[in-house]
Formats: sequence, structure tokens, C-alpha cells
Amino acid sequence: MNQTSIEERVERYVLKTEEILKRLKVLGEFTVKESLIREVIDEAKRYFEDAKYYLEMKEYDVSLASISYCEGLLDALRILKLVEFEW
Repeated sequence: MNQTSIEERVERYVLKTEEILKRLKVLGEFTVKESLIREVIDEAKRYFEDAKYYLEMKEYDVSLASISYCEGLLDALRILKLVEFEW
């Protein structure tokens, strides 16, 4: 993967995330079902597996993005005090 491709990919991620942050709404109900917590954990595990796969394929940019997503989901659960762990 060349530098331009990485740059374009990062720019897309930044623009997409910027739009989401502008439109994001906090919902009024804060009760979280355990099944939803497990769904987020499963999603984090999928990103983790993707990161390992792309690392093996030497697609380091995609691997980095995948592990970053994984860590972000895990951090969100931890910050919300829905799971417990330390880095």
C-alpha cells in the first residue's frame, strides 16, 4: 500500500467521523442490556481478528485501523463502566 493510498484512506476516515460527531445524538435511555454489551465485545473481537489477518498480509495500514477500532470499542465500554480491564 503506497503513502497516497494511506493518506486518502485516513482523510476518508476523518471526514466520515467528523460528520458523525456533528450529528451524534445522546439517547435519553441509559439502561444497557447485557446482550448489547456482548454484541459490542463481539464486534471488537472481529476487529481484533481483522487486525491480526492484515498484519500477516503486511497491510499495516488496515491492520492499524482495525486494532484502533477494537481498542476504541473496548475503551468506550470501559469508560461507560460496562466492563473492567486495564491496558
